[in-house]
Amino acid sequence: MEFSTIGLIALGLSADAFAVSISSGLFIRNIKVNKALKIALFFGGLQMIMPLVGWEIARNFREFFSYFSPWIAFILLSFIGSKMVYEALAKVQEEEKKFNPLDNYTLLVLAIATSIDALVAGVSFSLLEVALMPVVTIIGMTTFSVCFCGVLIGHHCGDLFRSKVEIIGGLLLIAIGVKILVENLWVVGG
Repeated sequence: MEFSTIGLIALGLSADAFAVSISSGLFIRNIKVNKALKIALFFGGLQMIMPLVGWEIARNFREFFSYFSPWIAFILLSFIGSKMVYEALAKVQEEEKKFNPLDNYTLLVLAIATSIDALVAGVSFSLLEVALMPVVTIIGMTTFSVCFCGVLIGHHCGDLFRSKVEIIGGLLLIAIGVKILVENLWVVGG
């Protein structure tokens, strides 16, 4: 597989994680490099691991997983996004826990939800018999880089939209979940 092809695949796979990173950056009040690095490491790491998992799944469960993976991503992203919108609209009291993009559990769920496409790509890589380690390394590094930038972009844009940040972020997550579901159902159905 050519390097340019791998680069385009990596950019395509990192798009959802980039959008979620922007959304996460909207919530971070005092941005520091270590906060952006943490988010980028979660997303880049999972984008690197999931194709390896997909490669292994390809041997046994290809049809089952290709059908249910868009639903899993849709449910995870819609749940988190709906919770964010609910908290914003219900004006949940400050002492209650709000969406925290730096929480390890939240980051893990978001990283898994946005890397399901990478898992499916791993299934495809097994069919193409590509050299997997260089491909997953490029995917992980690309996702890390765009997510790091996405957090910073989101943080700086957050100052412009501070009062509506939670609603915007939640709706963005729901939209990404719907996009993943529709794209994959279109491919399966069409």
